[in-house]
Amino acid sequence: MSETALLHATGLSVVHKTPAGDVHALAEATLTLEPGEFVVLVGPSGAGKTTLLHVLGGIQPATTGTVRVGDVVVTEAPERDVDRVRRDDIGYVFQSFGLISALSAEENVELPLRIAGADPSERAARVTHLLERVGLAQHAKQRPAELSGGQQQRVGIARALAGSPRILLADEPTGQLDSHTAEQMIELIRSIAHDDGVAVLLSTHDPSIVALADRVLELHDGVLRAGAVVSE
Repeated sequence: MSETALLHATGLSVVHKTPAGDVHALAEATLTLEPGEFVVLVGPSGAGKTTLLHVLGGIQPATTGTVRVGDVVVTEAPERDVDRVRRDDIGYVFQSFGLISALSAEENVELPLRIAGADPSERAARVTHLLERVGLAQHAKQRPAELSGGQQQRVGIARALAGSPRILLADEPTGQLDSHTAEQMIELIRSIAHDDGVAVLLSTHDPSIVALADRVLELHDGVLRAGAVVSE
């Protein structure tokens, strides 16, 4: 087991019971995520990519296996400890953006900090910093409907970073974006890994993203295989 890894997952399986028999969404998946690493997860639709990210993020339980984030075994810990890990250690970026339509960009980013009980002045400074980080300082007061798809995803990334997570899980974050905007999103997420030391795991169907990865993981029919190191 790596001593520097931020996340360790061992033997993860997810089995769904159906009238036709057991369906293995994940089968004995094992991986680690290191600080500052940009890892890309590839595989066809239905391969289990979203399931894997949900289990790693404590959103969905595993049938068997363990996920450890720091000193917390997420797959075995009480719900209050899992909530703390989700709040403090893991950021999640969704393909569908997941923004609250009634809130402005800055209010969407601020929401996790409000839930965490952060001091108002600290919240304001953090939100300002994050919107600047994702290039949206001039759009802080706009609501999602007033933003382009790329801008909405930037808000989603800023919100995911609000709690200063050590791990960022991104589930098809460019799936609804045009190729130019998608390229900008990937460069932003990659810089979050390399410049900020965050461990990033990003799932995608886009083969062009693979060339930018530090490491590639391949998922087929629930079976996870390690790809080669791609970039230095």
